[in-house]
Amino acid sequence: MKNVIAGVVAALAFMFAQDANAGSFCGAASYNCCPPAACQPTACYTSCKVQRQTCYRTVYETQYEPQQYTYNKTVYETQCEDQNVTCYRTVNETHYREQQYTVCKRVAETSCREERYTVSRPVWETSYRDCSYTVCKPVWETHERECRRVVCRPVVETQMRECRRTVMRRVVKTINQERCYTVMKPVTSHRTVYKNCGHWVTRKVYHPGPIVPRLVCDPCSGPRWCMTRCAGFHTCHRVWCPRVVAQQVPCTTYVPQVVRKSCPVQICRMVPECVVTQVPVKVCRMVRDEVVTRVPVRTCRWEREVVSRKVPVRTCRMVCEERVRKVPVTTCRVVQEVKTCRVPYCVSKQVPYTVTRRISRCVAKQVPVTCTRMVAKCVPRQVAYEVCRLVPVTVCDAGDFCSGCATGTPAAGAQPSGAVESDTEVLKPVPDNPPTPTPETAPSAKSRPAKTTLRA
Repeated sequence: MKNVIAGVVAALAFMFAQDANAGSFCGAASYNCCPPAACQPTACYTSCKVQRQTCYRTVYETQYEPQQYTYNKTVYETQCEDQNVTCYRTVNETHYREQQYTVCKRVAETSCREERYTVSRPVWETSYRDCSYTVCKPVWETHERECRRVVCRPVVETQMRECRRTVMRRVVKTINQERCYTVMKPVTSHRTVYKNCGHWVTRKVYHPGPIVPRLVCDPCSGPRWCMTRCAGFHTCHRVWCPRVVAQQVPCTTYVPQVVRKSCPVQICRMVPECVVTQVPVKVCRMVRDEVVTRVPVRTCRWEREVVSRKVPVRTCRMVCEERVRKVPVTTCRVVQEVKTCRVPYCVSKQVPYTVTRRISRCVAKQVPVTCTRMVAKCVPRQVAYEVCRLVPVTVCDAGDFCSGCATGTPAAGAQPSGAVESDTEVLKPVPDNPPTPTPETAPSAKSRPAKTTLRA
């Protein structure tokens, strides 16, 4: 099986070699068998050369510039006015009137009488007695004793230690934030008010007199009593005649209105940042030392001692004694007496007084406010770009070509005899830092030829 596969591969390789030597058109297009003189060009041919050129075009950019403007802002202030108002208050006054009344007064009379009595008077006598006692008196003695002890003495050493801590660094950023505030807008409307414009009218009222008995002489029956009405009288009183008049009164109300305004707001945020510092650290270690001290020691011993003391003793005895004293005796009798007192009573009256009241009213005024807004402005700018053109070159010199038949490229030192511009341009990307155009190098739109460009 392996021998069969090897034979098939060898046959295929031989067939491919025959096809390569024969060419695509039965050996007519193959250059391996032609003589060297047949490969030389018999006429001029055209080649293409890439030519680069930098051009400029105008680009318009929109830039924003800050511009300040002033507008009038309505600010409402509260103003207060003092107004005097007369009020009345009730004042109660205390008046006095005299009033007599009869009282019964007791009159006391004092007289003295003798009284004898016996009293016991104490008589004090002083004597002394012996009270001796024994006391223990302390006697102190001082001597020294050696005391040894081990103490730890601190030794402080300073070392540097790296300390890492995170601090929050403040970063401030300004943004534009829309804020809403409410302003009061005045709105005037009319409402109907009914006002009473009446007046007072004086009217007379007749009051008939009373009916009284009167003695009348009758020629027939003689005198007799009859009821007769007396003459009446007139009284005047004022009567209010109302007259209601409708009036249109302008009324100004303030309506809240929401105004939106874009204000620059600073936003502060804290950014964590790691800070490394060298911190001196004191390390304390204890060193053992032996210290010998002499300690004074006091000892106490007791000694007995007899103390003599005389104690005074007082004795009391009672001695009887007769005394005489005068005792006052009071007798009482009743005597009538007329007295006058002032009785208070209250009288009320109206007293006017003036009160100053503060009346507040809202006053609107215009305040100039300066704001900043961004104004758009169109600014032209020259942008450089590179144009690649394919320029045809005609080559007619046959001695500068190689003898091989595979290529038809002219030699490196061949100079074109003539060149004609083509209508095809190739655009290349512009570098990051293009050169600044000058009036001499920048071509105008009229001088630049209108070509069909192909961007690479």
